[in-house]
Amino acid sequence: MPEFRHEARVPFPVRDVFDWHLRPGALERLLPPWENVRVVARKGGIDDGGIVHLIVRRGPVKIDWRLRHTAFEHGSLFRDEQESGPFARWSHTHEFEPSSGGDGGTLLRDRIEWEPPLGPAAAPFAHSVVDEQLRRLFAFRHKRLAHDLSRHAEYRGRPVTVAITGAGGFVGSSLCHFLTTGGHEVRPIVRRKPDRSKGEIHWDPMENRIEGERLEGVDAVVHLAGESISGGRWTPAKKKAIRKSRIVGTRVLVEAINRLRDPPGVLVSSSAVGFYGNRGTERITEDSSAGRGFLAELCQAWEAEAAKARRSGVRVVLLRTGLVLSPAGGALGTMLLPFKLGAGGRLGTGRQYVSWIDHDDLVALIFHALTTNSVRGPLNATAPHPVSNATFATVLGRVLKRPTVVPLPSLAVNAIFGEMGKTLLLEGARVQPQVAGREGFRFAYAGLEESLAFQLGRTGATAGGP
Repeated sequence: MPEFRHEARVPFPVRDVFDWHLRPGALERLLPPWENVRVVARKGGIDDGGIVHLIVRRGPVKIDWRLRHTAFEHGSLFRDEQESGPFARWSHTHEFEPSSGGDGGTLLRDRIEWEPPLGPAAAPFAHSVVDEQLRRLFAFRHKRLAHDLSRHAEYRGRPVTVAITGAGGFVGSSLCHFLTTGGHEVRPIVRRKPDRSKGEIHWDPMENRIEGERLEGVDAVVHLAGESISGGRWTPAKKKAIRKSRIVGTRVLVEAINRLRDPPGVLVSSSAVGFYGNRGTERITEDSSAGRGFLAELCQAWEAEAAKARRSGVRVVLLRTGLVLSPAGGALGTMLLPFKLGAGGRLGTGRQYVSWIDHDDLVALIFHALTTNSVRGPLNATAPHPVSNATFATVLGRVLKRPTVVPLPSLAVNAIFGEMGKTLLLEGARVQPQVAGREGFRFAYAGLEESLAFQLGRTGATAGGP
């Protein structure tokens, strides 16, 4: 029977590391972003009898994977065993013990015993494939675990309660899991029927409805909801929908905040580096002027609505986000397939700047903004080293070990995507995170290759810690 073993050390006490695994969101934080895996149901925790139901998608194939937790020993061990799924047998034992040397850290041991679905005949081939995938997975998950624990260790205050719009989205879902594993409480603001057991708050911004009374006494609000700006050509109807969702949604939320007897201490409201427009090689900071065009004007109006929360004494942070790097969604998730096929390359001239940020760093920066009272006003959510589009394509190809010799000319971009393509793909700004640096935020992934290697589970780049 094949067996996989992996060891890693993290510089935190066993109690802290084990408690992190006990909290909601831990499994979601450890799932690899390059795999299409989703937790669809669970019963109980990681103690004996707990059940987790995963859906794994590989192309058109959907795999149900059900795991039961067993052998729980608080502070030292737990195990998950397959009830049904892709393997003939699967048993994963997680062990925790103080690391040697008396440094106060934790030695994590993972031991997986498994059998391939097609029996012994498939074992030689399956062993090499599964072993390689597991090595990628555990290198990623232990690095993310160490980074998350570091971020939470930097914050010494009491646990906070955070209400979040867009909590099920690309960034919002990760932020929720990051917060709950740190011992904080999340109250998702949702448009569907709310699940009260999860603290959900209902709103319908287009109908000017929100359960504002349920925001009473929360410590912070994070506003991430809104129509996607990259979800197709900017037709007049699409522009209207984008503008309405961003501006009206923010207005409904802020008006509810301003009616509270006990408003939150801080509102972090999403915006975008599109605020600055097309700026060529000019170095852009939070002090730079606004640009021109649909997206720049949208961001200005959007931020103006968020700023009205200051009337209630709320600290307002305007999060101007760049290209967020994660294969789980966003622009990187969209462009991966052609690059993996060797059909990727620069867009247009390739000279336009791409101001990007690692997905994990964005989540950590939002937390930093929530918990750092001196952070207010515009906050550029971008890594310190923006790159040209041509450089971005070259680095992505290098991480994927694929050629990047198939450019997409400007004429083709304009023909396929129209104004949206021109603004988002052929224009850019060289944005610097001046406020983040001044306020003591440390990027775990300041370099593009570091970020891509981490998020894609690829070797060949070494990422620094926070």
